[in-house]
Amino acid sequence: MTFTSVPNPASYLRAEYERHQALFQEQPAIVQRFIEAQARQLADAILDNNAQAHFTLPDRVVSKTPRSGELATMLVPGDVREQTVGGWPRRLRQHDLREDIRQRLSNFEQSPDQAINTSAALIRHATAVHMIHAMLPAGRPVMYAAEDGEQIPTIPMDDGTQESAITARADAIAEEGGVQPDRGDLQVPFVPAARRFFIPQWVALDENGKLLVNSVAEAEAQLASMQRYVMILHKAVALAAYMVADDEYQKKRCGMLGQLVNQGRALAAYQTGEIIRTIKERAGLGKLNRGLSLSLPYFDDQELGIENLDFEIIPVGRILFLPAFIVRAAHSEQAKVAQDTRMSPSTRKYLLQELHELELAFTEPAILLRQHAIRQRV
Repeated sequence: MTFTSVPNPASYLRAEYERHQALFQEQPAIVQRFIEAQARQLADAILDNNAQAHFTLPDRVVSKTPRSGELATMLVPGDVREQTVGGWPRRLRQHDLREDIRQRLSNFEQSPDQAINTSAALIRHATAVHMIHAMLPAGRPVMYAAEDGEQIPTIPMDDGTQESAITARADAIAEEGGVQPDRGDLQVPFVPAARRFFIPQWVALDENGKLLVNSVAEAEAQLASMQRYVMILHKAVALAAYMVADDEYQKKRCGMLGQLVNQGRALAAYQTGEIIRTIKERAGLGKLNRGLSLSLPYFDDQELGIENLDFEIIPVGRILFLPAFIVRAAHSEQAKVAQDTRMSPSTRKYLLQELHELELAFTEPAILLRQHAIRQRV
């Protein structure tokens, strides 16, 4: 009995990536620069989701001839070189421009004219490479560890290196000095908690949940920057699936994904603490006697964004606020979340922690009020 080996998907993607990379390197320098210019235009149009995009196929490409298998220069027909994708009909259909571009390039790659299919494959490859290599800042070399039972590593590991007495650019933010034009950039070092992550300038909270920036709004803006970073990586792979074999893609994806999830969870926990503080403050002023509903933020590690759990604590009306109402509502929501299979196990875990913090924050006041009421009856 003979067994046929099944191709490994990872090895297939690696072979596809290396084939396209080698094909691009075979092109003359002037053709490479032309293709890269088209790639920049397409990448910008994809990220901005423009109504339409325009690109031009090169006038000639180098590829292997079907019969001999030797490299030869092939002319691209002039009537297909200029291409426009999208337009207002696409807007009406609510299609993603990236999908229209991908489809147009796929159609060309199936052309019997080898010059056409080769040039389309080169533009697809160059666009994905540009999105990954040129549009995204390179981060620091980092390693993350995963908590027990979690799939995404999010805890930065200490690499064991000693702190340098000299600040490197990777360890600092460069601020331009406007007072003395002849002076160089001022290097402002990042705090140690930030330097443990892939891109330190987007770290808003430390490992203890302390805010490192000036406001929650600034932390939210940094979270949005990380989400955009990951979104660009996803769009590049959606355009050319074999880019998952690119070493730079893997480095940037692992580095930013761990940082995004870590900071997203920390921001949601910080906002929960602010909600607890606000409730206690308003309760002390007697401003919660007409009803209370909460939108509790939590980080969804499948959607890679902060969502809200909405629930009612006290119905609208003239009802005296009691801490026991929050304890009861938080306990009830924990039971619901624990059984909600729409969330990933790790998302449920951190949301349950926030609900537990909310419950604990008002448990002691509720007990004291109950004991006081009992003493009053006696």
